Amino acid sequence: MRGGPVRLGSLLLAVSAFAALLALAGLAGLLTSCASGINEDELILATTTSLNDSGLLDDLAPIFESETGVSVKIISVGTGAALRMGAEGDADVLLTHAPEAERALVENGDVSSRTLVAYNDFVIVGPPDDPAGVAGMRDVSAALRQIAAHGASGAEDAAAFASRGDDSGTHKKEIALWTEAGLAPSFDTDDWYEEVGQGMSATLTVANQRGAYTLTDRGTYLALSADIADLVPLVEGDARLLNFYSVMEVDGGKGRINSEAAAAFREFLLRSDIQAMIGDYLRAEYGRSLFIPAGGETESAVAERARAE
Repeated sequence: MRGGPVRLGSLLLAVSAFAALLALAGLAGLLTSCASGINEDELILATTTSLNDSGLLDDLAPIFESETGVSVKIISVGTGAALRMGAEGDADVLLTHAPEAERALVENGDVSSRTLVAYNDFVIVGPPDDPAGVAGMRDVSAALRQIAAHGASGAEDAAAFASRGDDSGTHKKEIALWTEAGLAPSFDTDDWYEEVGQGMSATLTVANQRGAYTLTDRGTYLALSADIADLVPLVEGDARLLNFYSVMEVDGGKGRINSEAAAAFREFLLRSDIQAMIGDYLRAEYGRSLFIPAGGETESAVAERARAE
């Protein structure tokens, strides 16, 4: 009889110890989760203002949220700022349009993948009276040289050019195009060149108000066309004006990245039904696609097709 109570006491002690271990394990897990900063129910998407202004993500994000139960927090900034967020681990996934800068993140190990999702093109828009006379030109370098020459001419109707000036993907593209044209206009030295320092929507508004030329992605221009009636497409069709959008998963080694949700979002964008939605987005309203789906394709293949057209 004496052995019974002793065995029961030992059993109770063992159960209590096991419960304590479980509690400590749960606390450790909670502390680890807090330390990592990962919110498994939220995906932080850093993207460019031009893509966000088009409204496409407002259609796509709710579908992803309903399918996964993960809310999408969209941070709309210039591509340069979005890429810095990725490099610093302040976003889970990136959707941007600056191929050279994106490849640098891949090489540095800041992102674990980079996949083409869609493309459209850039176009130089300007006032309908076209003081620089560039309407219909296909060679973007020749057109930019003509705009610059007319702007510097001192003529009463001298052409003006509004630059985003915000280190965005569009700004990076603009600078590359000026460089290819053998020019380097500066706000400090060229009266006809204005740096807006804001997103695509604001830059188009400034150009519209001041009768200036500017470089814009076609998607944003079409989406805002009703509000910028004094701007018309003037220079388009050069293969150098292609505009590629890629999705990148931020490297999970940065410690607080929702890698699972980032991978799911990448696969979501590449899915055939979502690719079809991207291609159909506002096509009925504008008579052409704002974005051409290109999931899994390469930029070189797309550019080759464009040159052959």
